[in-house]
Amino acid sequence: MPQGDEHQLISDIGCAIQHIDTLGSAPLGEAVSGINTCPSTHPTPSTVLFYGCMEFDLGGMQGLGKLMPQAIVVEANEQIYPGLVPILGAMKFEICSGRAGFAGILARLAEVAAAMIVRGWIENGSENAAGLIAALRDPRLARAILTLHRDTSREWSVAELAAQSHMSRSVFAERFTSIIGIPPQRYAREVRMRLAGHWIIHDKISIDTVALRLGYSSQAAFSRAFKRINGYPPGAMRSNRLKAGQN
Repeated sequence: MPQGDEHQLISDIGCAIQHIDTLGSAPLGEAVSGINTCPSTHPTPSTVLFYGCMEFDLGGMQGLGKLMPQAIVVEANEQIYPGLVPILGAMKFEICSGRAGFAGILARLAEVAAAMIVRGWIENGSENAAGLIAALRDPRLARAILTLHRDTSREWSVAELAAQSHMSRSVFAERFTSIIGIPPQRYAREVRMRLAGHWIIHDKISIDTVALRLGYSSQAAFSRAFKRINGYPPGAMRSNRLKAGQN
């Protein structure tokens, strides 16, 4: 449930609903708890449900989260999720064996499983996906996009991004614009400013530090670039957030 929507897990439409917070749970480790709703005499339960929530730090790719559907249904045996079945099997083994440190291992395996599911959706999701998702499914464009996101402190030129994609400058720019909807340099600037906004608001990083992280020679130069993309300076973004919190 990528958007965190409220939902119910039931075996039959007529079943009574019990909120998960009302079920007795036993802490198994940091941020991991166990709920035994159907006690069994078997040493290994026939069914184990893993339920959890997590946040992905998408940084400059925050727009990706907004494009995800309300629910991603996974057939674990499908070829688009290679390796997922062994991960789920390892999770069941850890929870059933109860060996030392199993809760921490379980949490890490859950992160891997979630990442594999998101990657599978990006690479093999609905055919009508547009923009960033469609670009990430294009191996050549994906190389340029991921390179850009790995090094946001660099002012990438169209020619440099085209080289990452092994395409000519003109072909790359035309293909990028037709799929993403904006030219490569505009996309690169928006990525950097989205990342800047995330650092300023969520990570509480000072504006001058953000400017240095993104490779700007001065806070003034960064503020001008930020305003060109967002329509207001970075200081206004922080003050508006503070006013909203007070209200």
